Amino acid sequence: MFNVSATLNVSRLLYNPSLCLPHLCIKSFDQLPIPLVIPNQTNSPTPVTIKGIVLDKDNCFAKDHDDKVWPAYQDTWKELLSHYNKEHVLIVSNSAGTNDDIDHVQAEKLERDTGVTVLRHATKKPGCFGEIQTYFATLGVEPHEIAVVGDRLFTDMLMANMMGSYGVWVSEGVELSTKLFPSLERTVYDKLTKRDAPFVPPAPKNSYSHQ
Repeated sequence: MFNVSATLNVSRLLYNPSLCLPHLCIKSFDQLPIPLVIPNQTNSPTPVTIKGIVLDKDNCFAKDHDDKVWPAYQDTWKELLSHYNKEHVLIVSNSAGTNDDIDHVQAEKLERDTGVTVLRHATKKPGCFGEIQTYFATLGVEPHEIAVVGDRLFTDMLMANMMGSYGVWVSEGVELSTKLFPSLERTVYDKLTKRDAPFVPPAPKNSYSHQ
């Protein structure tokens, strides 16, 4: 269950802390705007329209270690799938669909329960962004048209910025985690986004180039 990918990639934040920052922050999944648009990070008033959605599972749309949509989020889930073709919504978890998920039994159950594809990936987040890009490329969706929705800055938001996409941070989720790393991430976010702090998330570009 050790996440080698996160351990290696989090070192990127030492020279570029902005890589863990989201482009949009919501408290819980039921606050997700649908259709999903990202406020423009420049002076232009035009918002960014998203065509592909990457969803984290645990403490995002589901409770930790559960494989179904949290009851309070059912309406949001139905609205999401009524607006986006299910092929344009992809669940990327660090449990279901990974090598820890023997024979991908958990991924298959999650797909049956949600109706959405679960990415099979050997490398955990944030290092699996290339596989996500490949999935959406077959649908004609480029990285700058993708948003990653998740509750972790050092995996979900870091991955979004590494792949040249937008990040939507679920800051509390089903329940506010008191674990070490989520608590540390909230502290880091507060420090990086102070009024006098210069840190802002990188703006995705119309390109498949990695950062």
